[in-house]
Amino acid sequence: MRRPRGEPDSRAPRLTEGPTCTGPGESWSPSPNSMLRVLLSAQACPARLSGLLLIPPVPPCCWGPSKWGDRLVGGGPQAGPVQGLQRLLEQAKSPGELLRWLGQNPTKVRAHHYPVALHRLGQLLGSQPRPPPVEQATLQDLSQLIIRNCPSFDIHTIHVCLHLAVLLGFPSNGPLVCALEQERRFRLPSKPPPPPQPLLRGGQRLEAALSCPRFQRHPRQHLISSLAEARPEELTPHVMVLLAQHLARHRLREPQLLEAIAHFLVVQEAQLSSKVVQKLVLPFGRLNYLPLEQQFMPCLERILAREAGMAPLATVNILMSLCQLQCLPFRALHLVFSPGFINHISGTPHALIVRRYLSLLDTAVELELPDYRGPRLPRRQQVPVFPHPLLTDRARCKYSHKDMVAEGLRQLLGEERYRQDLTVPPGYCTDFLLCASSSGAVLPVRTQDPFLPYPPRPGPQGQAASDPATHDPAQRVVLMLRERWHFCRDGRVLLGSRALRERHLGLMGYQLLPLPFEELESQRGLPQLKSYLRQKLQALGLRWGPEGG
Repeated sequence: MRRPRGEPDSRAPRLTEGPTCTGPGESWSPSPNSMLRVLLSAQACPARLSGLLLIPPVPPCCWGPSKWGDRLVGGGPQAGPVQGLQRLLEQAKSPGELLRWLGQNPTKVRAHHYPVALHRLGQLLGSQPRPPPVEQATLQDLSQLIIRNCPSFDIHTIHVCLHLAVLLGFPSNGPLVCALEQERRFRLPSKPPPPPQPLLRGGQRLEAALSCPRFQRHPRQHLISSLAEARPEELTPHVMVLLAQHLARHRLREPQLLEAIAHFLVVQEAQLSSKVVQKLVLPFGRLNYLPLEQQFMPCLERILAREAGMAPLATVNILMSLCQLQCLPFRALHLVFSPGFINHISGTPHALIVRRYLSLLDTAVELELPDYRGPRLPRRQQVPVFPHPLLTDRARCKYSHKDMVAEGLRQLLGEERYRQDLTVPPGYCTDFLLCASSSGAVLPVRTQDPFLPYPPRPGPQGQAASDPATHDPAQRVVLMLRERWHFCRDGRVLLGSRALRERHLGLMGYQLLPLPFEELESQRGLPQLKSYLRQKLQALGLRWGPEGG
């Protein structure tokens, strides 16, 4: 359909439809069409593109008294010649007319008129599919006008002109951009030179790096070289604690660094308190790494025997790390399960967390140490171990695959055939739980007891009490999400807490179906995810639907 004469083509790329005003707190960026036109134009030389990338967007065209000291656009009958010139610039029909209005009215031109002129020039160039060519002399004259007057601009006007000049294609090494950039640097407050840093070596350099608040993840080789250069007297407990905390916090399973911590612990055993030892041992349990240092475990046993009564929280923290490594010493368990130790911690502020850790240690004794014959945690003192999703899962829920997997199971099995986030005795939160008969038919969860008995009864793993209707032994299947943050940084070794939970659920009789993050991330859309889940469940011999009962 032919458009009326004189009406602009709506498909033509535009910079904007008119002067763009941004309110307080609003951000401005050039329209996608203008950026696309600049980036795809034949004149988009590397210098011009680098200017686009290096200069951040700044709020342009907010012409008003708060910014420019003049009246607002369209000020009514009181609008003076300054506002009149602004309207003439906004309504100019060609680049030449823009230059004429600026050159013929030197007494009326103010600083904010130059951003208006550049803005209108961009509109003129983008208002037609084939914009008219601009005389090079016109651009040079406009550049000279801005260069001549930019010393009188305020910092906001300089930023706006600089941004618009780059968007319009003025070269980043040309006179206009260079003059504006020079003025911008001149207006910015100069920074004092940084004070000379003392020369640090070995442990001092390692401590300085690890103590920096902005330090996130130093290169591995830098940490190792700093440790290798340090003299023995430079490796203080404070330095080694900082290193241990850094490895644990960032899930860095670096054997050389972990072995250095283990060796330091053995060598400095007599000088270390249990409160320091708990921090040094933390990364071993969290990163699921048992050091090669032969004296590591005997050293910890001696420290626990020496200071168990003086620092109960540190004691159970050390045992928690050893529990994740499946290295619980019987002598230390006798100490923490003794009535004297339990009575000692009952009235302390951290009694609940100690009871939670003791409950987990008691679970480990029940499931992993059949030869233990010492005292156990009384049933009245036991609390759920981890009844809720862990902190990292709650913090990263928007990155989790749980909602996607839940929707796939809902469409594949129906809402009655799975439970999500169910806590099973002795207090482990499961991601998804299914009940199935011995023949593999997935059963409605509401008709079954979803819990396996704890402590587990002797018998084949994966089986529970018989179905009340059919006396058919039922099995419980737990789908375990293995997200990216459930692993050490290398992505291959599960963190100690995750490995412990899966190990205990398996020992209690639950059949585990891990869902690794690499496989979940490769699924494209819900239909593909449903096909993936169907294959996983069928590989276990499970069936559902009309043929599954």
